[in-house]
Amino acid sequence: MSFSRPLACFAGSLLLALPGRTTESTATALTITNITFRNHVQPVLAKMGCSSGACHGAAAGQNGFKLSLRGYDDEGDYLTLTRNALGRRIIPADPGRSLLLLKPTTTLPHKGGKRFEVGSLEYRVLAEWIAAGAPGPKTDDPRIERIEILPEHLVLKPAAGQQLIVHAWFSDGHSEDVTRWAKYSAANASVAQVDDNGKVQVVGNGGGAITAWYLSRIAIASVTIPYTNKVSPAAFAKAPKRNFIDELAIEKLQSLNLPPSPRCSDEEFIRRAFLDTLGVLPTAGEVRAFLAETGDGNSPLTPSLSPRRGEGGRRRGEGTASKRDQLIESLLQRPEFVDYWTYKWSDLLLVQSKKLKAPAMWSYYNWIRNNVAANTPWDVFVRKILTAQGSTLENGAANFYVLHEDPRLMAETTSQAFLGMSVNCAKCHNHPMEKWTNKQYYEFANLFARVRAKTGANDGDDIIFVSNSGDIVQPLTGKRQPPAPLDGNPLPFDDPQDRREALADWLTSPNNAYFSRSIVNRIWANFFGVGIVDPVDDLRATNPASNEKLLSAVARYLADQKFDLKALMRAILQSETYQRSSSPLPGNATDSRFYARYYPRRLMAEVLLDACSQVTGVPTEFRTDLRNENRGLGEKYPLGFRAIQLPDTKIASYFLKTFGRPDREKTCECERTAEPNVAQMLHIANGDTLNEKLMAKDNQITKLLAEKIPAEKIVEEAYLSSLSRFPTAGEKKKILNVLEDAKEGEQRPLIEDMYWALLSSKEFLFNH
Repeated sequence: MSFSRPLACFAGSLLLALPGRTTESTATALTITNITFRNHVQPVLAKMGCSSGACHGAAAGQNGFKLSLRGYDDEGDYLTLTRNALGRRIIPADPGRSLLLLKPTTTLPHKGGKRFEVGSLEYRVLAEWIAAGAPGPKTDDPRIERIEILPEHLVLKPAAGQQLIVHAWFSDGHSEDVTRWAKYSAANASVAQVDDNGKVQVVGNGGGAITAWYLSRIAIASVTIPYTNKVSPAAFAKAPKRNFIDELAIEKLQSLNLPPSPRCSDEEFIRRAFLDTLGVLPTAGEVRAFLAETGDGNSPLTPSLSPRRGEGGRRRGEGTASKRDQLIESLLQRPEFVDYWTYKWSDLLLVQSKKLKAPAMWSYYNWIRNNVAANTPWDVFVRKILTAQGSTLENGAANFYVLHEDPRLMAETTSQAFLGMSVNCAKCHNHPMEKWTNKQYYEFANLFARVRAKTGANDGDDIIFVSNSGDIVQPLTGKRQPPAPLDGNPLPFDDPQDRREALADWLTSPNNAYFSRSIVNRIWANFFGVGIVDPVDDLRATNPASNEKLLSAVARYLADQKFDLKALMRAILQSETYQRSSSPLPGNATDSRFYARYYPRRLMAEVLLDACSQVTGVPTEFRTDLRNENRGLGEKYPLGFRAIQLPDTKIASYFLKTFGRPDREKTCECERTAEPNVAQMLHIANGDTLNEKLMAKDNQITKLLAEKIPAEKIVEEAYLSSLSRFPTAGEKKKILNVLEDAKEGEQRPLIEDMYWALLSSKEFLFNH
């Protein structure tokens, strides 16, 4: 028996925010004409928090009562409610005596507190379902297909409010207003917040998003609250635009009323571009040459960077390459480029000798390095990894499967590294913040179920091969799931081909937006300090991009360029968006997401240590014995190895550890820390690293003094090599006055102090 008397869900008014105006319309709720356990009871329990992770949806439940998290297991939850606790949770003959109603209304003591009132709509839904005989989930129940949230795009004024409406659409074609029972969350609570009823409240300026969740379906409403700056439209119209990146960045800035900062100086650009592209500082000689160059205007410009007609083509004055274009081309061809990006991808792929023996670790590292040097397209690079087999010493990419031995771990790492999203939560239950289900997780993991390894003949050698049988079982159902990519078509169990080939076809396809957006976001974050989606490897639907049009366009551009990462880097480096000054304007000082200016950030640990070595002329010694890192014992790399060239994280270095070098134990950008702390400040001020380099007998200071270079030139050399600029007249005068007053033999300590002041300054420690 099913209950069929209509039960009203929601009624209210809806303010529709349209460009330039706000309108009000009445939202007349649909009614529930057939209460089902799957589509109505479960959402009520989820919305009231009964099946949340803090209550009965916890792994162990609460007080002997366990529900699946947010109700993803209909059959299991139904049995728990109707069969356990001696049947006292559900009493169809007298619904009001059911524990399912007595506890959450606190008619009986309830540790979880009052969840709803007697007679409330939630109470009535549960009571009417119980009175109808508490029918269970049926195979012919209408299944939810999607939800929509209205308005989908909000443009609001400061302190404004807005009611959202959520509709659910089902497989039989009917829809229901589920606003009351959807769960809401805000992606950027400093801009806009949302209450349990879907009412948005503006609390700041910028861009945000509101997520509605209902029955494992998600819908997103974007929220834009322009800043109150008084900015002339001419500021945006006249802003220089080199390519499509600038067109879309300026469009977003104008929608937010954020003025763009002007172009950075040549001194700022050369330092910034070297550090972001190569991970090294330009030498004093390179800075001098670049600043002296005017650009001959005869070099042909690189091809137009517009990915689509009308998205920012070649502009006036772009017919010849500027000296910045020429610098960019030279950077992309330098050997330091290979060092830097090999290191970056080694972080991503967890190259280290804790799990790999040294020969295998070197094989993996050199494989990555050779592909970076060859500028292997990213889709080809990833395909080689996913389909790797054979000897791990002969095919370094095969070490991916030594590091990740379990099919579930292979699936999780593949998703995180190459799609920029975590599916880990779906291993135990439907993902609470994504659309991925527990079933999809095991379908995806089953693509790796037949990957096997056996020990090879040589030390550190493993042989990766694919078996012709084997599947993993989904614990919830006790059944194996057909292997399938996320959102892809399933493969037959008896298909003889290597399942990873089908995975690689789907994952690296130019039409797979997950793939192109993920790598674009990683590259973008390297050059701008913050991804268009942040965190950089958290591209879930509930964490939308700060500029969706920009991310989509750049991802499309990369796919059109056949995943040539250098082409992407060139487009970024040449853009006016990248070349903006880091100095804020009065109207954009608070911006940290929309690229109104370049965001200063501390150099990553390895780059900072190498910069100290480069400026002082004293290379760092790296030892592999972690137990004796302060004793100068153990094996060491040849002197001259830079930190960015190290293949392994098994390195004894207090500096690298203190400044946030990752251990490469999990595929997550969160392993690397960039936040400043007291230990870092103390080490820069008083630690061995900098002080020993400054006092070394054969360092750069010694060489400058031995060459009898005038004090003025020594000061210039120090500034150019560390800050990539000449000292100001005031800085030079102050230092020269001190040096000229020094007695014979006292000059060196003063020069050491000058270098220390430069190398401990924010201007040196940060890229800007």
